[in-house]
Amino acid sequence: MTDRKRPRCRTLLALMLCTLLGASMPGVAAAKERLLWVLRDLPPLTVFEGTGKGQGVVDQLLPMLIEKMPEYDHSVMRVNRARGNQMLQEGRLTCDPTLLWTPERARYVHFSQPSLGILSSGLVVRQQDQALLSPYLKNQEIDLRTLLTSTSLKLGVVAERSYSPPVDALLKTLSDETLSRHYGNDAVSNLLQMQKRQRLQLLLGYWPEARYLIQQQGWTTDDYRFYPIQGVARYQFIHVGCADTPLGREAIGHIDQLLKSLRRDTLPQLYAQWLDPQSRELYLQDSRQFFLDPP
Repeated sequence: MTDRKRPRCRTLLALMLCTLLGASMPGVAAAKERLLWVLRDLPPLTVFEGTGKGQGVVDQLLPMLIEKMPEYDHSVMRVNRARGNQMLQEGRLTCDPTLLWTPERARYVHFSQPSLGILSSGLVVRQQDQALLSPYLKNQEIDLRTLLTSTSLKLGVVAERSYSPPVDALLKTLSDETLSRHYGNDAVSNLLQMQKRQRLQLLLGYWPEARYLIQQQGWTTDDYRFYPIQGVARYQFIHVGCADTPLGREAIGHIDQLLKSLRRDTLPQLYAQWLDPQSRELYLQDSRQFFLDPP
């Protein structure tokens, strides 16, 4: 070995020795798994813009989960619904704290226990179009299937969003002429704008979300009506969902433990703050029955 090569070899040996010593020394932290949280603008769960920015239920839940899961290197990414679904299928440790359970998602998502009961989706209509719905109302609930198959009314929906398994199944049977699908980050706001311009008459959505976004546009909610859908339960439940991988299932095991008290004592109060006064008291009463401990 020449003298010119000896310094380089000594450097390599030193690096290897330091690496081995570092790995064997107690107290040296191992690299943390990176947990990527994907979020979309979804009032009142997550609020990216407007007067309620950062005050959504999940906006406040996520820091609680992150604080109690220091074994992960957490990062947050804002995506639309379609991109979020795609990322959950890419095999990385990716989690979404705002998911409804659906059979399709269960193929690639490992779900936590239910974390929060929310008011189910329904039909948002402008007062001026309310008469169009009269023949399809019973007990102030809309027969959505008959309405959409018997009229030429246009229904706005967010692409790849779930509105509950029964409603999702109905949407799959409808023609492209009936549906106006929106893929963008501000999908619901844009659909409300389209409805205002009479490019569509009906909007499928969640009233607390639509109500907030209507107010952010500077419009009055008195100009709108919300109708529950026949055959759909009053409440549905969101979950934290992680990619269905060994690391994702391990993360959900930890999250389930953290949700036990949060879903009973904390999250219902945060959600109730977003409801109109008439709905708030009933919701808080009903929420006490959501997650009763077994006898």
